[in-house]
Amino acid sequence: MNIITRSLITVIFLLAAPLVLACDYPQRVGVPDGTTATKEEMIDGQRGIKDYIASMEEYLACIEAAEQETVAGFDQSDEATKQQRIEMFNKKYNAAVEEMNLVAEEFNIQVRNYKQRGQ
Repeated sequence: MNIITRSLITVIFLLAAPLVLACDYPQRVGVPDGTTATKEEMIDGQRGIKDYIASMEEYLACIEAAEQETVAGFDQSDEATKQQRIEMFNKKYNAAVEEMNLVAEEFNIQVRNYKQRGQ
């Protein structure tokens, strides 16, 4: 890899860093305990989960846009670096989606626990 290509990649990473940092990972929301929570606590929990899911979707859109801008600046001759970045992005994206699904499933379990109490 020549010096110009290395310099270009360095500049791209430096310019893309603020974009990536601008994508704030949402803080995980607490899930009410369905075995002891009141109806109001369950409703508040549902609102919290919906807000969390919306924040996660914004985060995913943000990191996707930032990554597309970064990868678009790569020279076609540096396909290995581009592919490595895509793989790292996919892992990051998939981990966030998995976390979002886990929180939603945890809430669903607590809703079932709440309903079993006959409330």
